[in-house]
Amino acid sequence: MRGFVDGLVSVAIATLLPLLGFSTVQIGITVTGMLAGSAMVTLLVGTRGHAIPRRTLLFAGAAVMILSGVAFGTFTQFAILLVVGIVGTLNPTAGDVSMFLPLEQSLLAATTSAKTRTSLYARYAFAGGLAGALGSQAIAIPEAVARHTAISQQTAFRACFALYSLAGIVVCLLYRSLTQEAEAGGAPSAPLGQSRAIVYRLAALFALDAFGGGFVVQSLLVVWLFQRFEISVSGVGTLLLITGVCSAASGFVAAWIAERIGPIRTMVFTHLPANGFLIAAALMPTMPWALTMLVLRSLLSQMDVPVRTSYVMSVVSPPERAAAASVTNVPRSLAAAISPTLAGWMLQSSSFGWPLIVAGVCKIVYDLLLLAGFRHHQLADSG
Repeated sequence: MRGFVDGLVSVAIATLLPLLGFSTVQIGITVTGMLAGSAMVTLLVGTRGHAIPRRTLLFAGAAVMILSGVAFGTFTQFAILLVVGIVGTLNPTAGDVSMFLPLEQSLLAATTSAKTRTSLYARYAFAGGLAGALGSQAIAIPEAVARHTAISQQTAFRACFALYSLAGIVVCLLYRSLTQEAEAGGAPSAPLGQSRAIVYRLAALFALDAFGGGFVVQSLLVVWLFQRFEISVSGVGTLLLITGVCSAASGFVAAWIAERIGPIRTMVFTHLPANGFLIAAALMPTMPWALTMLVLRSLLSQMDVPVRTSYVMSVVSPPERAAAASVTNVPRSLAAAISPTLAGWMLQSSSFGWPLIVAGVCKIVYDLLLLAGFRHHQLADSG
């Protein structure tokens, strides 16, 4: 449910805000606020939420999700929408960057052994990724409604945020099925202890990767496609459906590869060519070639996600997992929050794909540093 509406609103943000008169810089600032706000809440949950049951925190997140959709679908002023973006759960990336992520990851880690954990996270990522891809495609519905009825484009795309709120209600009801046994199985949360050093090192590297990724968050990638090739909203939806399905399904291949060459090599050797395709997309002179590069990138770009999550869970003790998930995800969100404003400025200055090139270069540097620093590291987790 969350993946579907995240995919939907990530495109709706890029579609609605220009209709409200926002410049690309203002859109970038709004995206920055969303990512920064999610990062701060996630950090508080992971480092200060030890005394609160994870079920309670998930309920609270669902409540904020409901209010976020109502507020963003109601107001039109830049300042108000920026505040809503900062304090709410709206996601411009179509990938999970909210407080839900570390809580769910830590609970899931206790449900399986170390040997099968990567496959579990691959299934988890696939479910969210596939739903997000379908949500991105669903943007064609409000576009068609606006085209064939008397309903304005603004009203049609605002309905996406009403659906986001309704999804929050359903998510809250689904979380009620989590029992106290699930909470106990996840092991009591605790702050980072002996694993602090390696978690901080990984967090720093993940932040570099996310800083690059912030230049091409889905909302801004859509803006670039609109500017560069004047692609239609439905065309963008179809592209994001294809790339989303490819990205989601690739996690299963990543789990198979990781069993044979190890998690670090799997992350790096799939990520490097993906970033090459991202840079190539910016250089393509025609839309078909650019879209081809983006699809090829999607086949590889997310293969590291389940492997990365499993790797983090394997280098810390069970009580530290929620804190480790937060500490490694929060710098990603904070770093990714910086670059959208820069990307918005680049897109306002030129329709050339400078954000894609900068993103690709940053991510390649991350891959090389990760390989150099962790290829010989031994996992402490045995199950």
